[in-house]
This record gives sequence, structure tokens and C-alpha cells, in this order.
Amino acid sequence: MNPSTLRIATRKSALALWQAEHVAALLRAAHPGLDVELVPLSTRGDEILDQPLATIGGKGLFLKELEVAMLEGRAELAVHSLKDVPAQLESGFTLPAILPRADAADAFVSNHYTELAALPCGARVGTSSLRRQAQLRALRPDLVLRDLRGNVGTRLGKLDAGDYDAIVLACAGLERLGLASRIVSRLAAPDWLPAPGQAAIAIEAREGQPAVLDLLAALDDADTRLTVSAERAMNQALGGSCTVPVGAWCMLGEHGLHLRGLVGDAASGQLLHAEGSAPADQAMALGEQVAQALLAQGAARWLQANS
Repeated sequence: MNPSTLRIATRKSALALWQAEHVAALLRAAHPGLDVELVPLSTRGDEILDQPLATIGGKGLFLKELEVAMLEGRAELAVHSLKDVPAQLESGFTLPAILPRADAADAFVSNHYTELAALPCGARVGTSSLRRQAQLRALRPDLVLRDLRGNVGTRLGKLDAGDYDAIVLACAGLERLGLASRIVSRLAAPDWLPAPGQAAIAIEAREGQPAVLDLLAALDDADTRLTVSAERAMNQALGGSCTVPVGAWCMLGEHGLHLRGLVGDAASGQLLHAEGSAPADQAMALGEQVAQALLAQGAARWLQANS
């Protein structure tokens, strides 16, 4: 028997609430008569803003309280940015739906400069992402990179206050919040790689509740699941987390999947690149193949140093 109400555990940030409301609307449209409620919660990742994520436990901090709410029966599902979801889920949880991916590029945001190349020597750029730092240093070793935590509004406020000459955010997040006008230029593949799963919204739920999982599965986008599965398989094979600069971008075409991956060093800006192709039904194997190519180039030295 299908439940008549689904409760969505979500973080309280404007972007998280937008994503949860988006999922709620899709569920109501797919299942007329279904009541969907939001359960906003605060997570450790939201509360500790004076330290980089890499030093306080990683992106999994954004999930823990939401998973506890599901375990305690206060919610049936949680909505996440997929890039914040660890490659290996906690036991007993699954991702029954991944929504169609939005623009996966990063956004160069500045009030005075039109693109990364236009920044003057020594310009201050804000980002706490080690992946973004590694790629910024590779392209512009002269820049001064400074940590930048907080929600989208907080980060834009610090830029507008003059604390930074530019900041790097996700295009998808800005677009979802109606802030696409703040995107000055896009940092995109193949020259710049996003985080694995970036711009995809994921629905997490507990295993062993088939009626709930069936309702959620109606929202799953098969093509997005294929591409992000390759990216996440690569990340998992590398032991990747937010403590290691890992980028991945997979595309699905008429000949199958093509995956590009990178591992970098945020301190030096050194980057290792690898890519590969495979039939669409071999996404996991493709991710592992590209990971092995990166390891063969010596990626382990940075993975171990930052693990």
C-alpha cells in the first residue's frame, strides 16, 4: 500500500529548500493526491563555517542529520546536491532517483572582471573547494586563493563587500536561485572539470521500503544516472572525498559514454588527466578504468597525502 504522505528532510539553506520544494512539486505532479511535506534541519556542515570542509569531516557532514531523521521515522526521504553525497552511502540507504542534470559548469563571478584571464596578478579569489583551487592554480598560479564558506547568498555578500576580486560557484546553484545574472563567465569541460555529480539533484531513502522507493523512482532520469554513475565510480575507486581535488565529467552520446577525470594538488596546481570511453551499460567499469589510468600516472601521492 502506497503512503499518503511523504516527508522530505532537507537542509535550511535557500538552495537546499529550493531543491526540496522542486522535488516535492515533481512528486505531487507524478502522484496526484500525494501529500508532500518538508522537514528543514540544520547540519554540522551548515553550522561550522569558519573551517574548510576538508578539515572538519568532508561533505558527508551535510547528510548525517538528514539520515538520522530518516532512521528515526521523521522523514521518508532526503534531497541532496549529488556532488555532496559521498561515493559510498551509509549502509541501509539508497538513491532511488537522480533528477535530470542542470548546467554542470562552475561560474566565474566578479563585479569588475569579465573572466578568469582578465584578473590582475595577485587578485583575490574565493573558494574552499580543493578541486577548484587546484584548477585555478594550474591556470593562474599568480592568484591569491582564499577560503570561502557559507551559503550562496553569504558568498555573494562577501564578494560585494570587497573581500574578494572574484569567487567561483556552481552555475546550477545560481540559476536555481534566480541569480544567473551573476554568472560572468563559465568554467566548463573539457578545459575545466566539475565535481563528480555536480548539478544533479539526488533523492536518498532507506532501503527496505518498496512502496516509498517505487514512488520516488518515477522521478529518476536514466541518462543522468548513467553519466553520474561513471563519475562517482571513478571517485570511489580513487577513494575520493572533498579532501582530495577530484574532477569528473561524463557525456552520453550515440556511441556510448565518454568520461574525463582529473586529480590535482591544490597547493601546487599540478593536475593529472585521464579519459576513456565505454558502452552505456558499462558506466561503473568506465569509472574504474579512468581511475586506474590516473593512479598509473601517480595520483596516489596526492590521494594519500590528503586522505
